[in-house]
Amino acid sequence: MRELYSSNEVLELTGITPRQLQCWDERGIVSPLHRGHRRLYSLDDLTTLTVICELRRRGFSLQRVRRVIRLLQREFSQSLAQTVSSGSRHHLLTDGQDVYVETSARQIVDLLRNARQPMLAICLSDTVRQVRADIRAIKKRSQSVFMTAAATRRAQGSS
Repeated sequence: MRELYSSNEVLELTGITPRQLQCWDERGIVSPLHRGHRRLYSLDDLTTLTVICELRRRGFSLQRVRRVIRLLQREFSQSLAQTVSSGSRHHLLTDGQDVYVETSARQIVDLLRNARQPMLAICLSDTVRQVRADIRAIKKRSQSVFMTAAATRRAQGSS
């Protein structure tokens, strides 16, 4: 059985107001189970609410946040909690205007413009490590060539 969270627990975990939570339920942004007058939220609901709260704190309008959530669910074909619990690592990135999802070290998708057009991602730390490794390899080769040339000159000089 899935663990369910009460409205009070959700309010405590997310820091939103009871009115916001009620409004988001009424608008269908998050649809908890209803048992009488109680609303019960699943881990999926709680995850979605947490992402919504984080984007709202970053200044995104509720309309844009709803669009991001919809696109994320379409992109992953499952809930956010299920996507992350599958062992993969995903990051939401924002520049204050747009929201991107990093689905792998090689793919970042712009959620608000075109959910199917990946962007090029270059990991700077990996690039610096690779450059340093390449420099070490070049130094070793040139040192080896220098040593071989010196040995050749010595051998030619002694004959």
